[in-house]
Amino acid sequence: MSIPDYMQCAEDHQTVLVVVRPVGIVPEDQFFRIYKRIASVAQVSIQDSQRNLYIRYRHHYLPENNEWGDFQTHRKVVGLISVTTCGSAKEWPQTSDRFHSQKDVFGATLYDSRLLVFGLQGEIAEQQRTDVAFYSSYDDCPDVEKRVEDFVESIFIVLESKRLDRATDKSGDKIPLLCVPFEKKDFVGLDTDSRHYKKRCQGRMRKHVGDLCLQAGMLQDALVHYHMAVELLRSVNDFLWLGAALEGLCSASVIFHYPGGTAGKAAGRKPSLAQGQGQEADAGKRHRPGALTANGISADTSSEIGRAKNCLSPEDIIEKYKEAISYYGKYKNAGVIELEACVKAVRVLAIQKRAMEASEFLQNAVYINLGQLSEEEKIQRYSILSELYHLIGFHRKSAFFKRVAAMQCVAPTIPEPGWRACYKLLLETLPGYSLCLDPKDFSKGTQLDVPLLCVKTVPYTVRLSLQLYIINKTHTQAQTSVSVRSVLSKRLNNIALP
Repeated sequence: MSIPDYMQCAEDHQTVLVVVRPVGIVPEDQFFRIYKRIASVAQVSIQDSQRNLYIRYRHHYLPENNEWGDFQTHRKVVGLISVTTCGSAKEWPQTSDRFHSQKDVFGATLYDSRLLVFGLQGEIAEQQRTDVAFYSSYDDCPDVEKRVEDFVESIFIVLESKRLDRATDKSGDKIPLLCVPFEKKDFVGLDTDSRHYKKRCQGRMRKHVGDLCLQAGMLQDALVHYHMAVELLRSVNDFLWLGAALEGLCSASVIFHYPGGTAGKAAGRKPSLAQGQGQEADAGKRHRPGALTANGISADTSSEIGRAKNCLSPEDIIEKYKEAISYYGKYKNAGVIELEACVKAVRVLAIQKRAMEASEFLQNAVYINLGQLSEEEKIQRYSILSELYHLIGFHRKSAFFKRVAAMQCVAPTIPEPGWRACYKLLLETLPGYSLCLDPKDFSKGTQLDVPLLCVKTVPYTVRLSLQLYIINKTHTQAQTSVSVRSVLSKRLNNIALP
């Protein structure tokens, strides 16, 4: 893997990954309109079961990331939903071939797939098929969400089958050795009959079964398998997979302790008791492992694990994250995994309000080498670091990384510099230095101990504002320039302006 997912959080480990992609020429606005409706089905309560399946959707996913699916199953693409426009029966054979070609990209890991066809009418559209849905137009598709729910239930059936198959594996010494892509060449010629090799196979498979249990909504079983995997992998010094088992243990414990999630403020809100009583029909869809239903009865037997030794305490979660990250750091090819683990730990620490420890994880993330990054990837990385520092209350540090991202937008190596993006990001850095653009917001004679970086940032913002005004002849940039000069004249008397 070369590109990290900076939006990852601990609870993503319990999700299954579904890719939604256009087939052929599909209007972008129409595609994302349908994508938004598909993505709204993020949680499905399985019939005849007290479990839920959580789904994570992506409209772009690199096939190379899919190769790490055995290492962490939430990275494996298990579902594909294709969206296409087909105007006539003559176009249908070509459309069908494109759909099958798209399936081949992720074919090794797919559990199921669906094709949504818009615009086709006639005999073909009247055929009843489970894998294809026909709609006359993008405006006339009332049952998209229902079809997605049925699709998710079919994924659960395959997932449960695989979980039972792996969990009850009686092959003994014939357990296959799961590998990440860069390991395969290292195991050529090893003695497969040695006790060390067999333990390695057992430990990795235990960890894999723990992932499947977590995705299938069996939190308590997942914790048991993760603990067993940790013991087996630690005994053979299989550090990469030991780190993955520890991270899985952390994720399962986070899901139990923080049922509202760690992704952001909105995710942390819980429905009130009144809401729960008034919407009992939807209680199953809102349920997170460990939460109580409206009648006070747990919908998941794993709610009892709070008193068991299998679930980590909030403090132990962070210690295990540190240990896992230290193991990832031993492998240069695991930089993306290490970086994402740091981000997940920071989000947990933000919930726990432990800002100083979170800053240590972020400081480690800054120095993780991911090889050659494109300018766009650098901008994204610095922007996310800025957001995470802001999340833990380090506003000046957040402004620093936002400024770095802004400078990256106009780097000399970029053929077409993004001046507007640079200007926008620079304006967003000013609050981090306790500066504002409105002279009315501060009193006369107020003095401020401004750091050297701010001394460099503010004049550059003014110069960039003037440059945009000269290029675009827009009045707003000129107004901003005047406002910044007004601020500087009152608060930064010693700065030489352009």
